[in-house]
Amino acid sequence: MDKKVALVTGGSSGIGEVAARDLKDAGFTVYAAARRTDRMAALEQAGIRTIALDVTDEESARAAVERIIADEGRIDVLVNNAGYGSYGSLEEVPLTEAQAQLDVNVLGLARLTQLVLPYMRTQGSGRIINISSMGGRFATPLGSWYHASKYAVEGLSDAMRLELEPFGIDVVLIEPGGIRTEWGAIAADNLRATSGQGAYRMQAEAMTRTLAASSEPGYRLASPPEVVGRAITKAATARKPRTRYSVGIGATPMIWLSRVLPDRTFDSVIKRFAGVPA
Repeated sequence: MDKKVALVTGGSSGIGEVAARDLKDAGFTVYAAARRTDRMAALEQAGIRTIALDVTDEESARAAVERIIADEGRIDVLVNNAGYGSYGSLEEVPLTEAQAQLDVNVLGLARLTQLVLPYMRTQGSGRIINISSMGGRFATPLGSWYHASKYAVEGLSDAMRLELEPFGIDVVLIEPGGIRTEWGAIAADNLRATSGQGAYRMQAEAMTRTLAASSEPGYRLASPPEVVGRAITKAATARKPRTRYSVGIGATPMIWLSRVLPDRTFDSVIKRFAGVPA
């Protein structure tokens, strides 16, 4: 049989870029997809095929999947990695921004999955790997819409796993902790612009420092994106993958604490961790 084919969304940087490289090293034919193909020149030089994709646009998503099918005749692994973090108080975040957050992080994921599933069902095999977060298991201050999107990804994935198992299709969740990518700095900028003034200013200042620090080289409370790339490749190649992979500094213990501590006690832990005034 020809090489297995993997599609990685959000492939222009961070976790997506690392995952694309790792999957190629594992023997996959890899398509890295992102809105800005100019940022993926290094991936092309590494033998990874790049493709333009806006997960919020039906025509763009359909064209990307159809091109891969035309070129390869199959898609074996879909890594739904495209996403961003919209931070700000619920009171101050415009609902248009809330819709944008859900459209990228949830509906974009669902859109790509809907498009690849008919081919996977025909093959009788496939693997959907959804990049969630430890923030899909518990919340932090001023991240209501981001957490809503990741909680939704968790629920969608659990339901998909049940309905797709009869067709030989596995559904896997990756739940990273803090990861050193540009994600944190972008989220911090969004938070500062939305809630940096007014009633939520003190919380926003604290959370902005925490989010921005995660993008800084050497930050001890965040892991490099390579740890997530390795987990994605493990999930893609395992004969029987786990349903969830919690990876990176803090992810496993924090998820465990969120399950065993009373809510208000865990709230105090989160505030202390984020540096938010009690």
